[in-house]
Amino acid sequence: MSTELFNQLEKKVSSALEALELLKLEAEELREENARLKQDREEWERRLTAILGQLDEVEGETGNTEQAPAHSL
Repeated sequence: MSTELFNQLEKKVSSALEALELLKLEAEELREENARLKQDREEWERRLTAILGQLDEVEGETGNTEQAPAHSL
């Protein structure tokens, strides 16, 4: 093989290695973002569950209050 062919091959290998390294970095960033998003989702689920629990309590209290006068008649 000629020197020119080796040079071309070397450039292609270098380009491929750079692309691979960039993909590895991107994959790590995406894993970190995914972990943050999962954490955010879990926090939202906890907050929504708490709000729904409060609504259930209010509905239960409202239902008991509305029924109490009806029973006293």
